[in-house]
Amino acid sequence: MSPFKGQTGLKRILNASGYSLDGLRAAFVGEAAFRQLVLLNVILIPLSFFLDVSRVEQALLIAVCLLALIVELLNSAVEAAIDRISLERHPLSKNAKDMGSAAQFVALTMIALVWGLVLL
Repeated sequence: MSPFKGQTGLKRILNASGYSLDGLRAAFVGEAAFRQLVLLNVILIPLSFFLDVSRVEQALLIAVCLLALIVELLNSAVEAAIDRISLERHPLSKNAKDMGSAAQFVALTMIALVWGLVLL
């Protein structure tokens, strides 16, 4: 059993929150793509409040934006884990990184499609 799994209750929640904030900070400082998505979210999410759309449509517009941030965090985590294992080129490492990139491409495409369908 992992020695890091010993906390329970409020202490575990506080620790988990700290780790999450550390992850967000690391992504923002170290990942240009994450900063670009944050900027996109800073523009699109407030914009959604000024559009003449239903609450469900607004929730959908916001959700796809936040989903792209989640996908980028996971993509960055995969890349960091692969790089931690080895910086040498390997077909499996390339596949893992390419699949993470593809997931982000799908998330960005989803933003464009959802915003386009709701607004047009």
